[in-house]
Amino acid sequence: MRSKQGIVANMEDVNRNQKKDIRLIGKFVEVYCAGKQHAAEHTQVVLPAGLGERSLCPECAAFLQYAVRKRLNCPLEAEKPTCKHCRIHCYDKTHREKVREIMSYSGRKLMMRGRLDYLWHYLF
Repeated sequence: MRSKQGIVANMEDVNRNQKKDIRLIGKFVEVYCAGKQHAAEHTQVVLPAGLGERSLCPECAAFLQYAVRKRLNCPLEAEKPTCKHCRIHCYDKTHREKVREIMSYSGRKLMMRGRLDYLWHYLF
């Protein structure tokens, strides 16, 4: 059985960079969840601003919702660096470790599949 969870955001409030980052973290979490063969019971997570849906286990769905919420509320929007180069860490320590694990695993998987456009984000 699948259920749907959504992340509430006004479409006008989501800018181009936020959309790009949300789409990217959504893809990375989806690859991570599928690759680690998490629970058979998946939830459809609806991303804001019409960015689609991701089918994730409850743990990964909760993490993605957390990550999107943090990205939408970033206080450095005008000068937004990549998260690993940011002077303000929005994620708590546990989530910071989790995002490192997800990015590392998914980045390698996507590059092996020929998604070289993710190489730039993975390295920088």
